[in-house]
Amino acid sequence: MVKNINKKTKYEPSEKEEFMNSKQLKYFKSMLLSWKEDLLQESSNTLDHLKEESSNKPDNADRASIESERSLELRTRDRERKLLNKINKALRKIDDGTYGYCEETHKPISIARLKARPIATLSLEAQEMHEKFEKIYKEKEY
Repeated sequence: MVKNINKKTKYEPSEKEEFMNSKQLKYFKSMLLSWKEDLLQESSNTLDHLKEESSNKPDNADRASIESERSLELRTRDRERKLLNKINKALRKIDDGTYGYCEETHKPISIARLKARPIATLSLEAQEMHEKFEKIYKEKEY
């Protein structure tokens, strides 16, 4: 999901280091800020694209196609807006010293998980339990 944003630096966080040392915090903050910048740029491009393209087409099929594309783009931007909120939350957690710790167990989230999903707020075990609970609860509704 997250592309390797820290190509400039050769540093890679490892489980062998002290958890959330200054190098790791800098690494994840850089990753999050770069990801945020990419999302904001894509959002800006979408706005420019929506302003440029007119839906005033004489052909119904063309209008329908344009509306369908707009709808898809807007849904994508809405998901990205939610993602931006999570990125901002992760950045606040870096600043307040709670980044990298599970919100349920308060234990460290693995470095591998954070590299794959830097906005993770639950450890893998807590996430699995959360998903199992959701599945059981959902099944009881039917």
